[in-house]
Amino acid sequence: MTRRIVCMWFPRLATDRVLRARPVLGPFALTERHSNTDRIHCLNVQGEAEGLHRGMSLADARAFCPDLLSAPARPDHDARFLRILGRWATRYCPWVGPEGPDGLVLDVTGSTHLWGGESALLQDMHMRAERAGLTLCVGLAGTRGAAWALAHHAQGIADPGEEQAALAGLPIAALRLEAQTVVRLQRMGLRTIGDLAGTARAPLARRFGQGLLLRLDQAMGQQPEAISPEADAPHYAVRLSFPDPIGLSGDVMVGTERLLAALCEKLKAREAGARVLSLTLRRVDQGSQQVELRLAAAMRDPARILPLFERGVGDVDAGFGIDQMRLEASVVEDLPVQQVGAVRKADPDRLSDLITRIGTRIGLENVQRFLPADSHIPERSFLISPAAFATPGGSWSVMRPRPLSLFPPEPIAATGPRPPARFRWRRMSLSTGRATGPERITPEWWLDDPNWRAGMRDYWIVETREGRRLWLYHTPQNPGWFVQGEFA
Repeated sequence: MTRRIVCMWFPRLATDRVLRARPVLGPFALTERHSNTDRIHCLNVQGEAEGLHRGMSLADARAFCPDLLSAPARPDHDARFLRILGRWATRYCPWVGPEGPDGLVLDVTGSTHLWGGESALLQDMHMRAERAGLTLCVGLAGTRGAAWALAHHAQGIADPGEEQAALAGLPIAALRLEAQTVVRLQRMGLRTIGDLAGTARAPLARRFGQGLLLRLDQAMGQQPEAISPEADAPHYAVRLSFPDPIGLSGDVMVGTERLLAALCEKLKAREAGARVLSLTLRRVDQGSQQVELRLAAAMRDPARILPLFERGVGDVDAGFGIDQMRLEASVVEDLPVQQVGAVRKADPDRLSDLITRIGTRIGLENVQRFLPADSHIPERSFLISPAAFATPGGSWSVMRPRPLSLFPPEPIAATGPRPPARFRWRRMSLSTGRATGPERITPEWWLDDPNWRAGMRDYWIVETREGRRLWLYHTPQNPGWFVQGEFA
């Protein structure tokens, strides 16, 4: 059977993906930042009609086209969209693989007759792509290289065994060569694939290496080139069916234990851990209930995960009985195997389990921790982040102690650069026993913080005779005294 390959090229994949959700009538471009300059990554049809091109700086593009609309490019979203298109393309054949960041390659050998022939197959592809708002260029030939060349430079079909004739008039760049190699060949007067094919091979091999001849032979079918479809993403889900319905919480927990053991084996084989688990319980009346467990850290230990399901399983209404259970890890993270050392360290798993237990009651986002921030301003020296989604790291490095309780500055009646002997704060009359300081902190000039517009502050640690240990500061530019914190 004669091999037939289709190359699908989406020249405006990035902009088509964005404009499908939010259409724009005028010129539109996606930009990427290179060397501290925003450059055009992809354009729509109107943008190309204005004379703009990829790699052009955004400032130059706006000078040529003041009406140009732009947005930052998202290559990760484009790659995910291409994978979706790859799954869609399996309607034409089972062998679909990626072809660069904006193309697909299909091995349609033996399946073209299902669509009424090769021409009808390409026509169906164009019709469906146009209906979806995608720009598509297609080439069909007996080799992967020839199909790529046709899709990018000619669009059409090369009859079996006629690849050389179909490619003879195409430019050298259609052989998937590097830009530098293309320029060097053009300087030698070799501008088309036909010119290259009619040139002696030995001088070309000595000057350009075997890579040039390999690309030529692959396009002509003299060297094989495989198509490797992307492997399906691993699916972490297990199912358990019962011959007779169950309804007791203990029975459901036993079933969950069996499912967890099988699921964790899958996770362990791929060195992954679950962050979100969904337990679906199907009842005999075809209704279902779901118990979702969000973990504070990636886990794959059944003994640790099983007790965390008890609260959710206890709230399940079994109805007339449960005849099927399904457990799925909907969010998975890498969890590589770690070497066990001889020195015993603190077990972080116990803290993760505690955060998970509390999070099932009040929500993981409400269990928070303090993280150090790179700032000498007291209000900016820390961040508050959910404990389940923030890894503790770094440390606070300060020359002077900081109060355990920090609050917005509260003014007190006092004068002079030194702490007052007596003052009132929060309806309490306090007297100074010992004062340590001052510690001068200046504002961060690169940030416009309204709380620091009064200028620098001189901080003092004031121990009162009544037992309070306060953090006071004085503002020399606009004289005044304030209390901002209290030590334990």
